[in-house]
Amino acid sequence: MDKALILIVEDDIDISNMLCELLTSNGYAVNTSYSGTEAVMCVEKNEYDLILLDLMLPGLTGEEVLERIRGAIPTPVIAVSAKDDKETKVGLLKNGADDYITKPFDTDELIARIEALLRRNSKAGSEYGRYLRFKDVTIDRTTFEVLVGEEPVLLTKREFLILELLMSNPKKVFTKNNIFESVWNEQFIGEDNAVNVHISNIRNKLAKVNPEEKYIQTVWGIGFKMNI
Repeated sequence: MDKALILIVEDDIDISNMLCELLTSNGYAVNTSYSGTEAVMCVEKNEYDLILLDLMLPGLTGEEVLERIRGAIPTPVIAVSAKDDKETKVGLLKNGADDYITKPFDTDELIARIEALLRRNSKAGSEYGRYLRFKDVTIDRTTFEVLVGEEPVLLTKREFLILELLMSNPKKVFTKNNIFESVWNEQFIGEDNAVNVHISNIRNKLAKVNPEEKYIQTVWGIGFKMNI
């Protein structure tokens, strides 16, 4: 079995080296980055099983890194920081962190948290990627449930299928032709307004729960994509 690959994002070289030694001794493969900007580049080039993300980073902050990568990938993220206030923890979890651990941390506890997240993610993967996540939206392909944060959003079957299609590849621009033929299983008629209506309905339903966030971007003259 291949080793799980973990990205350590930590600008303190001593802490980074300690984490590298800890994780490799527990059977994990490791990459390191020392700034927020470097972390984003690493995520764009490689697929990781988990990310350990420090918050106080040069360049992009940990919060900014989380915002950028969470819109594009579902990789589990454990935020690591000396900040111990409730507001920081709650904010990070709401914005896409899967777990949070405070410095100085117990190494056994950190390994236990990593193992738990990897087990959870592996289980989801074994169910054909049952869950898709984008920002604070989670969809369950098995039950057709949609959550914004912890609030359920009721979508019609076609609305769900459109959102699932867009979230399956957040960076891709899907044309109306792509969406119509994937969801309706019919040949697209150029003047048909059904896709626009369904996209508008999805936007309105998501906005009722989180009006501050824009989830779906219109790419004029081409189609639609998730708003990364």
